[in-house]
Amino acid sequence: MASRQCTLESLEMNSSTFWQNKSVFLTGHTGFKGAWLSIYLDLLKAKVTGYSLSPLNQTNLFDAANVESKINHIIGDIRDFEQLKQQVFKAQPQIIFHLAAQALVRPSYHAPLETYSTNVMGTAHVLEAARQCASVRCVVVITSDKCYENREWVWGYRENDPMGGYDPYSSSKGAAELVTQAYYSSYFSEKNDPIGVASARAGNVIGGGDWAEDRLVPDFVRAVEQQIAIVLRNPLATRPWQHVLEPLTGYLQLAEKLFDEPQKYSGAWNFGPEENDIRSVQWVIEFMEKLWDGALSWELDKAAQPHEAQLLKLDCSKVHSKLAWIPKWQLEQALEQTVAWYQAYLSQKYDMQDVCLSQIKAYLDT
Repeated sequence: MASRQCTLESLEMNSSTFWQNKSVFLTGHTGFKGAWLSIYLDLLKAKVTGYSLSPLNQTNLFDAANVESKINHIIGDIRDFEQLKQQVFKAQPQIIFHLAAQALVRPSYHAPLETYSTNVMGTAHVLEAARQCASVRCVVVITSDKCYENREWVWGYRENDPMGGYDPYSSSKGAAELVTQAYYSSYFSEKNDPIGVASARAGNVIGGGDWAEDRLVPDFVRAVEQQIAIVLRNPLATRPWQHVLEPLTGYLQLAEKLFDEPQKYSGAWNFGPEENDIRSVQWVIEFMEKLWDGALSWELDKAAQPHEAQLLKLDCSKVHSKLAWIPKWQLEQALEQTVAWYQAYLSQKYDMQDVCLSQIKAYLDT
């Protein structure tokens, strides 16, 4: 456990000074990861401008935790380049985090054009706005572990493995990676004062405040609320589960390094859990049921399903060695924190922004 406890040493020592009064432009701040990152950045005393569509679900973390009170909140679409550019120029950010996306596999089958226009052209728009804005020092583009050409093998994918994607979502993330790489090579790497551009590929994130459709933890919470069986498409599928604070902390560390040494730290980075936290869907459901202390049955969805990867893991050797980033919470602890968040929310007794801050501080103190 000693290695887990010291992994954020550099962040805890430097972030209070590094992030204080830094101007940050964050796309996708109304989403699950974006809302958590907004709260995190505010805790670090950054000046955050959020640019995103309205929350997708009626129940959402952005509203539940009153994130709007912490940042400069702008409703906008990354597919609208002129509006995006106008807001970037107005904010004059030093750092851009690009999280806005169509973020689900199964909906991408029903809306492929929206998926590609958002995830591919939206990424190009963000990078082009950054290219034209003189204040920008670094950009972190968040993609997905599904950007890789999935060969269903037991080895973890490394950053230099081929991009691919069977479905519109996965292939759009692979394409976003190629766009990011091309923009860096063409426009940002040869300047006398280069801009750092990195992509971050994370696994399946969990945590309180996610209410998206077709995600395991929100589906579990809805089943508990409604006292119905949860329907599982593929209970034996394994995923690289990790608490949302793990990759977010990695993104912050990466941005700090990019800001100071753009040429050294530009490029692609995997952020995934340790080997023993790659568990099956069924294992996660059964562990959460024990934490919730209630009976919950599950049943197999026998309907024909669109293709989804069975086996997916990341090789995170690069980020371990070059950023000294290692996950702090094992999956059991991540699930404990996740269940505690939802139970606090459902009790209607707590300020959920305070709950988020409490969990961030607990994570940093681990």
